Amino acid sequence: MPPKGRGPLRSRRPATHWFKRILQILVVLVLIPLGLTIVYAVPGVRPVSTLMLRDAVTLEGYDRRWVPIEEIAPALRYSVIMSEDGQFCSHRGIDLREMQGVIEDALAGKETRGASTIPMQTVKNLFLWNSRSFIRKGLEAPLAVYLDLVLSKRRILEIYLNIVEWGPGIYGAESASLYHFGKAAADLSAREAALLAVALPNPLERNPGKPTRNLLRLADRVQGMAARSGGYTGCVR
Repeated sequence: MPPKGRGPLRSRRPATHWFKRILQILVVLVLIPLGLTIVYAVPGVRPVSTLMLRDAVTLEGYDRRWVPIEEIAPALRYSVIMSEDGQFCSHRGIDLREMQGVIEDALAGKETRGASTIPMQTVKNLFLWNSRSFIRKGLEAPLAVYLDLVLSKRRILEIYLNIVEWGPGIYGAESASLYHFGKAAADLSAREAALLAVALPNPLERNPGKPTRNLLRLADRVQGMAARSGGYTGCVR
């Protein structure tokens, strides 16, 4: 007869083996964005987004022309901040006040509003996926805090404006400016910058080059906010 306890030990080994393997994979998946964030802090490094990688792998192709933040019209910088993340210069990756409001609305059974900051959107574009889920949101928040700790606000905005999607296969401010308005990002008017900014929540359906009445109304509001942004955009001036 086999020694007592031999059978149960054999049955446990495969489970332990797979648990260790899964744990190793999870550790690697966590370390990749942590390491890449340090690499992306280096000036001159030009990150690509997961959507850009998808387009490349599926042979759909994409248009992205990296430009330094100095070659992006100030009006676009200010418009994007005021439209997407008004507290960008003051928070540390996540907007705790907005996040608290979302949690309170969810607990009350109300429809929740978006609370993604520019750092959160940046890490989503760099490392995560687009579909909404609690898992993705749970990963976004700590990665955004880490990104804000390692990179300057100016560098975060530079990366965001060069990887964000602005139309089918159109990524970054320079390609978006050329595609929608036929001019470089440095030459955008305040009106054009506001139209690009308000297209970001849904760039596949909102066309800044052919704006609807509602998009024009939103652009009017953002253009005014950008003109009066002052200290709200001081970190990227």
